[in-house]
Amino acid sequence: MANHKSALKRIRRNEAVRLRNKYQHKTMRNALRKLRAEEDKKAAETLYPTVVSMIDRLAKRNIIHSNKAANLKSKLSKQIASL
Repeated sequence: MANHKSALKRIRRNEAVRLRNKYQHKTMRNALRKLRAEEDKKAAETLYPTVVSMIDRLAKRNIIHSNKAANLKSKLSKQIASL
């Protein structure tokens, strides 16, 4: 157990940040799943910018790696183009 007041505060803060990151990551994955399941090209094109925005935000905050973000966006754009 932590001995210092600041260490206790850091533990609380780390848990709050971890939960926030987990929520945002899961939300992004659900949006990806929804976009990949989309059959209509127009609907996919309207959903695409919001998903890319989520991916970019997570990459900027180091929740996901920047290369992973680039790979996801590339695969999504290829999939939408093939619809």
